[in-house]
Amino acid sequence: MKLIKSISWMQRLSLKAKRAGKKIGLVPTMGYLHQGHLELVKKAGRLSDLVVVSIFVNPTQFGPKEDFNRYPRDLTGDLAKLKGLGVDYVFTPSAKEMYPDGYQTYVEVENLSKGLCGDFRPGHFRGVATVVCKLFNIVQPEFAIFGEKDYQQLKVIERMARDLNLGIKVLGMDTVREKDGLAMSSRNSYLSKEARVQAIFLSRALKEAKKLVEQGEKSAEALIGKVREIISGNTNGRIEYIEVRDALDLALVEKVDKPCQILVAVWIGRTRLIDNIRVQPKNSKRG
Repeated sequence: MKLIKSISWMQRLSLKAKRAGKKIGLVPTMGYLHQGHLELVKKAGRLSDLVVVSIFVNPTQFGPKEDFNRYPRDLTGDLAKLKGLGVDYVFTPSAKEMYPDGYQTYVEVENLSKGLCGDFRPGHFRGVATVVCKLFNIVQPEFAIFGEKDYQQLKVIERMARDLNLGIKVLGMDTVREKDGLAMSSRNSYLSKEARVQAIFLSRALKEAKKLVEQGEKSAEALIGKVREIISGNTNGRIEYIEVRDALDLALVEKVDKPCQILVAVWIGRTRLIDNIRVQPKNSKRG
């Protein structure tokens, strides 16, 4: 496993691998790795000849009042966790390397970036799409793997890769959870003991909503009401949104008659948590 800091060096290594007929898999991360990240890496190892993990806390996806400087970082710990997982290269460019003086080009996925987190984090998805597009161009993978916890992000990246004809397959992987159901996230490290106890009610609320769908409930309003009731009744969290969206294009739905995603964003103390779950009526036409 080699640590690569230079864009030009990473590009040369990728080109050499592709010329040798090797299939490259990329796992983009912002570091402070947890088991969820490691499962993505393991999947990349199963599917590719060469695995690249990027670790880069991307400044362009943080707003001026967000936690860029506070975001947890532990490169030494990350490298130790990746050891033995078959990673060939860890790409860790600096912000100066990725965004040199005079940088002025950005990628924006218009409709999918609106609503949900897009309403509360202006410019966030422009930063995400830009950095991922850059990583795709630098590493030139055949595929890249992302976790479904950041579901809107996954859809934005899928659309960006498709619209720009990048020829890269974007793969989503099920959210990895703690034993009590909390979706794994680097930001979980911010949670106090009290907040950590409250945080599990996000996933519990989503599971209860899924049960309602399995019992025949199709009203998005009813599902949202159930999720809100559980979160508000068991936490002092501030709810940003609870929404039911089409699982494919994130269009708002009133009736769950196809695969849908219930998505939530809640502030527990000073920590913003997101989660989602797939719900699907028994006789829906789409899988």
